[in-house]
Amino acid sequence: MDSVSVDYVLTADRVFDGEEVHEHHAVAVSGNRIAAVGPSAELRGRGRTIALEGTLLPGFIDLHAHVHLDQTPRDVVLRHGLTTVRDTGGPLVPLEGGDGRLRVLGSGPILTAPGGYPVPVFGPRAAREVADADAAREAVRNLAAGGAAMVKIGLEPGGSGGAPWSAHAATSAPPWPLLPVETVAAIVAEAHAHELIVSAHLSGPAGAEIALAAGVDEWAHVPCDALPDELIEKAASAGVRVIGTLDTLSRTSGSFPNAVRMAQAGIRLLYGTDLAHPDVPWGIDAFELQLMLHTAGGAATPAEVLAAATARAGEHLGLAPLGRLVAGAPADLIGTRGDALSRFKLLEYPALVVSGGVIVVDPRG
Repeated sequence: MDSVSVDYVLTADRVFDGEEVHEHHAVAVSGNRIAAVGPSAELRGRGRTIALEGTLLPGFIDLHAHVHLDQTPRDVVLRHGLTTVRDTGGPLVPLEGGDGRLRVLGSGPILTAPGGYPVPVFGPRAAREVADADAAREAVRNLAAGGAAMVKIGLEPGGSGGAPWSAHAATSAPPWPLLPVETVAAIVAEAHAHELIVSAHLSGPAGAEIALAAGVDEWAHVPCDALPDELIEKAASAGVRVIGTLDTLSRTSGSFPNAVRMAQAGIRLLYGTDLAHPDVPWGIDAFELQLMLHTAGGAATPAEVLAAATARAGEHLGLAPLGRLVAGAPADLIGTRGDALSRFKLLEYPALVVSGGVIVVDPRG
């Protein structure tokens, strides 16, 4: 590091690097990258020092957001601890931010059956209807050409009590049509050919059956209707990755019990909140983290839960070491006054936010 020009050094009582906690460590920043992480005594003096009596962490990554569709104020989201969001349903836009602005990756419109979700709830601007496998493959090719970070599909029949999409007025009554297995399999094959994963919005057994049969990579929510044990075991065996969104689904009858059984089956949830819904914060959602901790029934530590929003999320996006505090990683950091691992609520009001080396929230006032 001696040959690297350091812009500043952040010191803290503890540093969570995305995987482990280190006491009395520091992070040196050079340009938009992390130059080094190590004991404070070794790094202090390499550049101007910004001291924090608390916890340094990687900037959080929310894997389920709708900032484009809802026009959520991105500066507010960033100042409340999220440095990266994955926009999962809305207009297709290229990667942006990560330079003092919120980093946003997008999926573009949700692929769905003609008249399928989300068309009855959010209208055609959130979706692209595909009539058959050929149309589905063409849609995926267009998304890939437009810079999509993933492909999202709708497998939502509607009618789930307590689900946020059930609270909206719909232009047609459930049940809404679902894509057939053959069409979903065509989407998965074409997406994989473009090195993109496929995420499915699904709420219960009908969508889960189709997604598993077609080889869908990710479930955008923990389903909010009860799943039979055999479907959960099948998802675990298939290596399906599941985004939590437990807070916004906390009014449903099945989400939390499903999450508990998923944890028992070995599925480790990833962090996502369905950001833009009015019942979740515009930033880090401490209650989401708390629910994730409780679903594991004591089998997960706070550090493992935080990893779901940092290191594991960066790996899931294929952007590692984004989400970690290691040399060479993007300089996206947040800091809290106090121990964020024992009080998740502190994360909603960070004392420090850094995006691509740019200090957005400064603990010095």
